[in-house]
Amino acid sequence: MTHRLTLAVLVAVLAGGCGMCGRAAPPASPDVIAVMRPTLPADPDDRAWADAPVHVAPLLLQDLVEPRLLEPSTPEVRVRAITNGVQIAFRLEWDDPIDDNRPVPASFVDACAIQVPVALTADLPAPQMGEAQRPVEITYWRASWQAVVDGRGDSIKDLFPGALPDHYPFEAASLPPNSPERQAMAGRFAPARTLGNPMAGPRDRPVQDLIASGPGTLEPGPSTDSAGRGRRSATGWAVVLSRRLPADVTPGGRGQIAFAVWEGSHGEVGARKMRTGWVPLVVERQ
Repeated sequence: MTHRLTLAVLVAVLAGGCGMCGRAAPPASPDVIAVMRPTLPADPDDRAWADAPVHVAPLLLQDLVEPRLLEPSTPEVRVRAITNGVQIAFRLEWDDPIDDNRPVPASFVDACAIQVPVALTADLPAPQMGEAQRPVEITYWRASWQAVVDGRGDSIKDLFPGALPDHYPFEAASLPPNSPERQAMAGRFAPARTLGNPMAGPRDRPVQDLIASGPGTLEPGPSTDSAGRGRRSATGWAVVLSRRLPADVTPGGRGQIAFAVWEGSHGEVGARKMRTGWVPLVVERQ
């Protein structure tokens, strides 16, 4: 009897320590239903996600424009949503056995994105990056950016722990620390960062706000208020993406949203991705 009681207590403790474990999940929903909560969870493992309905979105090949993806990879993404009436957060989870988070030559990184129309109309723009004069807003997360935000550096040793770099020119002993000569040498070996290219980092958030009016038109968006956080799960990735409520969508209303996933080990980057069409987004009343 004592052994049985001990086992029961242990199971209860373990279940209580896992935000998405030990609780019956709500039934799957044909729509993405954003439940109303006073605060938005920022972490994929927050227990608040367990009460949000899950929408299982089948992913499609991006085979409409070049460069196309013709071989399927990620079959689906599981989506939950929570809103506070002003902001909305989405939890995306998908299976991916390989953690691709290093931005190195001949490799690509895992990523995901959410997309909403700039203007919600009866005749929606194409879900493939919108159309001319009918743009879409995109919040994009990359595993390599998450690794930087989590503290990983960008030296050869950081990216390849088993490597033994002999020497970085800008760390030469003859260059005093913080001297103009040392800073100039560092700039020569990091030109993108020296020129202020935002893609070169360092980064303080793992997401980027983008806007597009059709394939090939992607550019930084006017807003920079999105946030995100990704973690490796037991089977792949769980990522939270948050942003303001889409235009024309209010508590008690409806909107549209689309999703995309990139599997780095499958050679997916840019237009080569798995994606959805428009999915109905339902926002609970306050």
